[in-house]
Amino acid sequence: MRTFQNTVTIALPADEVFAFLADLRNIPAWNYAIERTLPTSPGPAGVGATYRQTRTIPRPGEEDLQIIVFQPPSRLAIQGQIGPFQATTSYLLEPAAGGTRLTNTVELEPASVLLRPLGPLAVPRVKAAVASNLATLKRLLEASPPLPEQASNARGQKPSTTMPPKPGAAGRTHRPRRRPGQACALTREVRR
Repeated sequence: MRTFQNTVTIALPADEVFAFLADLRNIPAWNYAIERTLPTSPGPAGVGATYRQTRTIPRPGEEDLQIIVFQPPSRLAIQGQIGPFQATTSYLLEPAAGGTRLTNTVELEPASVLLRPLGPLAVPRVKAAVASNLATLKRLLEASPPLPEQASNARGQKPSTTMPPKPGAAGRTHRPRRRPGQACALTREVRR
């Protein structure tokens, strides 16, 4: 098993950052490799809640996720498949000067014995991609606070009706649409 960490400080209170992270439907807004994340279990986010996400990079596929730790506003952990790896991704949110220090720890285990030799080669690239995604998360959250419906969903309340989601926006809350064939700036950076 390979483990790595990335840390970022976000200029928002921990409860706001946690609310956005805990609503896994927001993942496509800050993770360039994920097209959609939808719940597969009823009820609000919490321990045992399950999700299915559609990945576009490194190759198209569907992945199942489950929340295994849910302690607002300080700890969240998710287990599931991430590309060719079985993974546990955990988030520790701590007060910091000017906001919240978010420490993301990722434990990766190749899903196949044949992939084990590639693990040490892939981990630095995965770590760099995760760091880039966390930088996107920081920019997104600092540019505009989470919508009331997102903040309330993570706290187990009913979604707000004051800001209805855009048609066709399920799982893509903040991600702007691109024309077919047009890569986002983040994707162009990662491909270099």
